[in-house]
Amino acid sequence: MNRRAFITLLGGAATWPIAARAQQGERVRRIGVLSGVAEDDPQTKQNLMGFKQGLQELGWIEGRNIQVDYRFGEGDVQRIERFAKELVSSQPDLIVGGTTPVISALARETKTIPIIFVVVSDPVGSGLVASLPHPGGNITGFINIEASMGGKWIEFLKEVSPRLARTALIYNPETAPYYHYYLAPFEAATRSLGVEPMPSPVHGTEDIEAIIKGLGERSESGLVVMPDTFVGTARVSNQIISLAARYRVPAIYPDRYMAAAGGLLSYGTDNADLFRRAPTYIDRILKGAKPADLPVQLPTKFEFVVNLKTAKALGVDVPLKLRAFADEVIE
Repeated sequence: MNRRAFITLLGGAATWPIAARAQQGERVRRIGVLSGVAEDDPQTKQNLMGFKQGLQELGWIEGRNIQVDYRFGEGDVQRIERFAKELVSSQPDLIVGGTTPVISALARETKTIPIIFVVVSDPVGSGLVASLPHPGGNITGFINIEASMGGKWIEFLKEVSPRLARTALIYNPETAPYYHYYLAPFEAATRSLGVEPMPSPVHGTEDIEAIIKGLGERSESGLVVMPDTFVGTARVSNQIISLAARYRVPAIYPDRYMAAAGGLLSYGTDNADLFRRAPTYIDRILKGAKPADLPVQLPTKFEFVVNLKTAKALGVDVPLKLRAFADEVIE
């Protein structure tokens, strides 16, 4: 995707092409899209492909009856906040935001422009909506992963590493302020399986290396990577995958692309499907519906991926029942 192909909103409504409106004889609607991660990340490309497909299926064609301004936060909170201010100041018809830090930043900037979120974990606990059935206010959208996933990750990891004695849960509290949402079920599940839970907050890449190196120095250790804007960027997730391989630490990740990049296991939501579904709410809002009346939607598609090449390199055995359960097995 070429950033130059998109029209920036910095100049406000005047920057939108008047010729396009006149040519089609209809009002061109303006949408801002702010992603929390990087533009060139593999998952971002899939998400935007699904998003555009969803728009087209509902008759919203970029350059004809809709114009979209895309911004990418790259896992940087300050960058996200700057782009949130810019998008809101341009006064689009609505804004689509991906990840909790993005929606939190947008919510601080406007109480009137409709906001649709995608890939947000705990919108109620984060104070973004009043409730899932009745969001209230100007925000609604699509949750990515439910809290119970915190328990599923450790269960899968225990299957491939039966002698697992301790497991770290890695996250950045600045970009994952909702971490308690996953932490409680993670801790309950680890203790029920006789595994020591190790909440492991990080604030930079040097913290990540120290944690994974420490796990590698203690036998029978494992790692769970939480859904998080910071650790979810390809740059950081690739570092985690590389370090887990170097120190021979079995790990499970929340997104398919992480297993495809060399992670041992991944289990989580099909985020591209959520972005494909988001235009259904765009369509309804542009036709007069209010976010307050549109219930927050739950995920419907999950993916479990096993990387047997990585398993062999780590010296772990993936049981046949897990292979059979997997949506994809990477040989």
